[in-house]
Amino acid sequence: MTDRNKLVRDNFIRWVEAEDLPELTPTSSPDLLGLSRNNLIELFESQLLSRHLDLQSRIMQKQGQSFYTIGSAGHEGNAAVAKAFRADDMAFLHYRSGAFCIQRSKAIEGQTPLEDMLLSFAASSDDPTSGGRHKVLGSKTLMIPPQTSTIASHLPKAMGTAFSIGLGKRLKDERCTPSGNSFQTALADDSVVVCNFGDASANHSTAQGAINSAAWCAYQSIPMPIVFICEDNGIGISTKTPDGWIAANFKHRAGLHYLFCDGLNLIDTYEKSLLAAKIAREQQKPVFLHIRMIRLLGHAGSDSEFVYRDIETIEQIERQDPLLHTAKLLRKHEIFTPAELVEKYLSIEADVAAAVPDAVSKPKLETAEQVMASLVPRALDEAKLSSLYSQVSNDERAALFAHEKHNLAKPQHLAKLINWTLLDAMAEQDNMVMLGEDIAKKGGVYNVTAQLCQRFGTNRVMNTLLDEQSVLGGAIGLAHNGFLPVPEIQFLAYVHNAEDQIRGEAATLSFFSNQQFTNPMVIRIAGLAYQKGFGGHFHNDNSFAVFRDIPGLILACPSNGEDGVELMRSCIKLAQEQQRVVVFLEPIALYMTKDLHREGDGLWTHPYQHQTLSEHTIDMSVKVHGDGEQVCILTYGNGCYLSMKAKALLETQGIDCRVVDLRFLAPLDEQGIVAQVDACGHVLIVDECRETGSISEALVTLICEQANTSNVSRVTACDSFIPLGTAAYNVLPSVDDIVAAANKTTGTNATTQDNEVKISKLSLS
Repeated sequence: MTDRNKLVRDNFIRWVEAEDLPELTPTSSPDLLGLSRNNLIELFESQLLSRHLDLQSRIMQKQGQSFYTIGSAGHEGNAAVAKAFRADDMAFLHYRSGAFCIQRSKAIEGQTPLEDMLLSFAASSDDPTSGGRHKVLGSKTLMIPPQTSTIASHLPKAMGTAFSIGLGKRLKDERCTPSGNSFQTALADDSVVVCNFGDASANHSTAQGAINSAAWCAYQSIPMPIVFICEDNGIGISTKTPDGWIAANFKHRAGLHYLFCDGLNLIDTYEKSLLAAKIAREQQKPVFLHIRMIRLLGHAGSDSEFVYRDIETIEQIERQDPLLHTAKLLRKHEIFTPAELVEKYLSIEADVAAAVPDAVSKPKLETAEQVMASLVPRALDEAKLSSLYSQVSNDERAALFAHEKHNLAKPQHLAKLINWTLLDAMAEQDNMVMLGEDIAKKGGVYNVTAQLCQRFGTNRVMNTLLDEQSVLGGAIGLAHNGFLPVPEIQFLAYVHNAEDQIRGEAATLSFFSNQQFTNPMVIRIAGLAYQKGFGGHFHNDNSFAVFRDIPGLILACPSNGEDGVELMRSCIKLAQEQQRVVVFLEPIALYMTKDLHREGDGLWTHPYQHQTLSEHTIDMSVKVHGDGEQVCILTYGNGCYLSMKAKALLETQGIDCRVVDLRFLAPLDEQGIVAQVDACGHVLIVDECRETGSISEALVTLICEQANTSNVSRVTACDSFIPLGTAAYNVLPSVDDIVAAANKTTGTNATTQDNEVKISKLSLS
């Protein structure tokens, strides 16, 4: 079989020496664009280094020294893109952007792209970007958040970052916090965001959603300084992109400025990239820069391209090698002779080969602890913590709560208490912004965000378009610019449309950047079941398993207003001070619940205890109701409410129990759980989620491995979606189920008595 890697290398030398080079597309003169002789040489060197790193990575792979060979061959023209933008323009790149990274590194002193990329290839723990966790293109210094095998999942956060630039300017101008203070954004006010991807990736829903969101904003004259760069090589792994497809899709999109250039020609690419940057920076509008490129050497080192491309097509593509086009450009302007071009090519090849032994000799990650060291972001230092929160005066706070002055002293339900907590938190944190569907003037579906927009304005509490990928990706982008975003997902089932933005983007950033990049946020999600008057599984979703296997993610779920206040403050501080990604799961059925045992008892309402965030102490422990020693009921959310009802019934039967509200579902308070379990003779897990895949399975495992009891039983929902209407209660745990299970586990034959605390399956309200 022909070694096409070697063939592409040898062909460059042979065709340059013979001056058998492709024709250049007509362009402006380099001088008119400000490109000097040295500039052209610099760009060529970036292209050469990128190419030889690609070729070397495949040699290293064959020798067991490299582990990931998706390269940039054919896309080296993006070196000219890098030169057209400022080094502080944040860049979200896909995996064929080696030349971009190399070229950008030349704008900042002290960068060593050759050594850094080889360390990444070799998965060395000395890799300055990921610490050996993946072959990534990224750099904190170069303003390039790392990406791994990204397809299009980085586009929503690029869009969000671009949106955050204009938002930051507006907030600085408005000084719209009660304290009158304003925070400093991480990006300059005149920054532009760069985001590139392939033509096949343009079909992905995340790409379509992000581009649509950017255009949606621009259509309304909302600033959106971003350049989407589609590097069109005409194929996605083995599937050909239809001719003209990208232009037909994006050339006439409302709110989007379309440009095209020949990515094989450095001059044309640089000129159009300059224009794209100018439009985005000066007009604050999104640009779609469509760049024609080719793909050399297959999709990756393991890709047998000849299986789906005939040899004639492969050879025709190789004749269009962008390095040959640049060689032609340099010959046209009499910068190098053919011999000098070959000498430059071989010199850089030798430099790359010479650097390999040192890179592969560097240490690797050798323990689980080393691998996992970057899962949790690095917390803010004391200097930053000292100025994190604004001081809100009594008068300012009185004005903030003027619409609630007659209610502040009265016990309230969960929804109202979360609302008040958010009011206080927004006043104390100038960088906190909220975004989601219908959360502004409407106040959300359940009024949890009521009056927030009226108090803080549409720049801090904003409605989004109906696209969860854009909501969550937008939040990630906001966090990149120094904001603390609090996005809302309207219903738990809706998050499944966009879960990769949490799993694949937000939660992995610290891990793959070796704690250099973070995107802290609190994701509010209304969910779980038992909701009356709303239909079907899309609004009654009792599965949050999607969050439980995401390393580093924090998941909180309050069951009542008092805990709602405490947990929300803790979650905000975890995000702000410890830079964590937090999911705050709010039980819809308990939002407005006031009574526990009988109508009017008000036992599920609580007074609002004001406390500043700076005074608040994070507490991730379980909360225990009662001190019974017969049965320990482990539960959360709606299950806690049902279990408290059952507890009263069980006590009338002589069964003393305690209800342990987990509160934080990831990570679990394992020590606290085991302590409560060990204090009781029997354990009953009440889990409103499905029997299979629910947190009850993790609790059983924990108890078996660490506790001193084996008397464990479960009450869970059935393995079913939630049906419409009252049929829902046939597949969900009830108070009667809990009482019966407690009786069974303790060997008691008592039955539920018909007294004033008797509860039926339909009692939750």
